[in-house]
Amino acid sequence: MTTGLKNAPAHIDSTREGSASKPARVGAVSYLNTLPLIEGLEKLDGLELSLAAPSLLVPMLERDEVDLALTPVVDQQRAACELAFVPAGMIASDGPTLTVRLFSKRPLAELDRVHADTESHTSVILLRVLLHELYGVRPEIVSFDARERIATTDDAEPAEPIEWPEAFLMIGDKVTRDSPPAVRYPHQLDLGEAWRELTGAPFVYAMWMCRAADVDSDAVRLAASLLDRQRRHNLTRLDWIAKTQGAQHGWPEDLASDYLGRMLRYQVGPEHRRAVELFFERAGALGYLERRPVLWQGA
Repeated sequence: MTTGLKNAPAHIDSTREGSASKPARVGAVSYLNTLPLIEGLEKLDGLELSLAAPSLLVPMLERDEVDLALTPVVDQQRAACELAFVPAGMIASDGPTLTVRLFSKRPLAELDRVHADTESHTSVILLRVLLHELYGVRPEIVSFDARERIATTDDAEPAEPIEWPEAFLMIGDKVTRDSPPAVRYPHQLDLGEAWRELTGAPFVYAMWMCRAADVDSDAVRLAASLLDRQRRHNLTRLDWIAKTQGAQHGWPEDLASDYLGRMLRYQVGPEHRRAVELFFERAGALGYLERRPVLWQGA
């Protein structure tokens, strides 16, 4: 279902483009795992970086408040407007990911309800696929504010705080900073590792996206060039990023360095494009996504 869009130039003179037009507008969230993609962007001419909560990034794209956003891959299939992947950078794993984890007090094959981190757009769909294919269960998913430990519902009544649910999905820096004692949760699942064992493929959690209608615009092409260049630069200094930024995100330096340098992948290759398609196919077959064409800039 992949659809190719017109090729963008391999190189853009950012100084010339930036001075001749408005800056390219880019939106992202500031987590430890996004820093290899966004560290230093605020200093670049021709680019305007906005940091926002994950739930706000796709609406910002839809309202034309940013030209590109680093968003969960599943949003390409679910956004109100048609989006295209811009392969200038991604967050992926090829095995254990550490920060996308299911905690359960019961054996996973017995789960009938899972509280899911409200920030986990892609991960909650991945969880559904894994639990169905590995354990044959389709548990109810309850939205869960993992920071405040409050279950959220559509009801007008205020939610009651929950110390720790029986089973819950947690993602991001919270897993290392605020995860529960392991003795309480003897059954755990690293979703990246489980996906790799199930399919033999890497898993892509987030990628740069733009509105499909604007994929050939000067702003998107400029931003893609700057993002690609900054990512390449940042990959040469991952230890420095871990050392200077890890503590601010609640990570010990050695763990942050291992996480950024060994567990995650940032450069989009053919295997990652195939992995995105595979994920969408499996999720669609189980009824968790309504399939749309998968659009790529420069395909």
